[in-house]
Amino acid sequence: MAKNQNQPKKSKQFTGIKSSGLVILACFVLAVAIFHYVFGNPANFMNNDSANHPLDGNLLGTIYKGGIIVPVIQTLLLTVLALSVERFFAIRTAQGKGKLVKFVEDIKSTLSKGDIKAATAICDKQQGSVANVVTSALVKYAEVEEDKDLSKEQQILAIQKEVEEATALELPMLSQNLPIVATITTLGTLMGLLGTVIGMIRSFAALAGAGGTDSIALSQGISEALINTAFGIATGALAVISYNYFTSKIDSITYCIDEVGFSIVQTFAATHK
Repeated sequence: MAKNQNQPKKSKQFTGIKSSGLVILACFVLAVAIFHYVFGNPANFMNNDSANHPLDGNLLGTIYKGGIIVPVIQTLLLTVLALSVERFFAIRTAQGKGKLVKFVEDIKSTLSKGDIKAATAICDKQQGSVANVVTSALVKYAEVEEDKDLSKEQQILAIQKEVEEATALELPMLSQNLPIVATITTLGTLMGLLGTVIGMIRSFAALAGAGGTDSIALSQGISEALINTAFGIATGALAVISYNYFTSKIDSITYCIDEVGFSIVQTFAATHK
C-alpha cells in the first residue's frame, strides 16, 4: 500500500500518433486531390485539355503525365513529411523542457551530494521520458534504502531493475512510426523506378504506333517517365534523412538514461556500506 503512495508522478507528454494507418489514408486522399486538381489542372496543358501535352516549361503538367504512379509516390512523400513532424514533437517532448546534457550534469551533481529530494525536484522541472525514468529510479532508491531486510546486492539489483523497467516503458514510444519511415526509404525509390518503367513502355509503344519517326513523342515520353524517378528518389532521400535524424536523437536519449541510471546505482553503492 505504501508503495502505491510513493509511485512517481509522471509528466504528461505527447507520445505521437498511434493510428499511422489513418495518416497514410489521409495522405493518399490528399495526394489524389493534388494530382487531379493541381497537377491535372487543364490550364497546365495545351488547349486547356489534360489529354494534350503540357505547356512548354510547365512542370505541374509534366508531373501529371507521369501517370498513376505519381499519386502513390506523393502518398509516400506526404506520409514521410507527416510522420517526421509527428516524431519531431514526440521526441522533443520526451527530451523535456531543458537540455539533456545539463539535466544529466545536474542530476549527477545532486547525487554526488546525496540529495535525492533535489534530484527529484530537477526531474519534476525537466519532465519528459528521461525525467520519468530517473524519477522512477529515485523513488525505488528511497524505497530500498528504508528496507533493511534486503542485502546491499539485492538493493542495487532492485534499483537496476527499476531503471530497466522504466526504460522499457518509455523508449518504445520514441521509435513509434519510424519503421514506416524506414520502409519508405526503399519503397519510394522502387515506386519511382516502377513509374519510370511503365512510362518508358508507354512511350515506346506510342513511338512504334507512329511508325518510328516521332522523335518528339519519344523525348516527351522519356521526360515524363523520368519525373517518376526524380520524385521517387527525392522521397527515398527525405525518408533516409528523417529516419537517421530521429534515430540519432533516440540514441542520445538512450545514452542519457543509461548514464544517469549508472550514476544512481553507483551513488547507492558508494554511500551504503
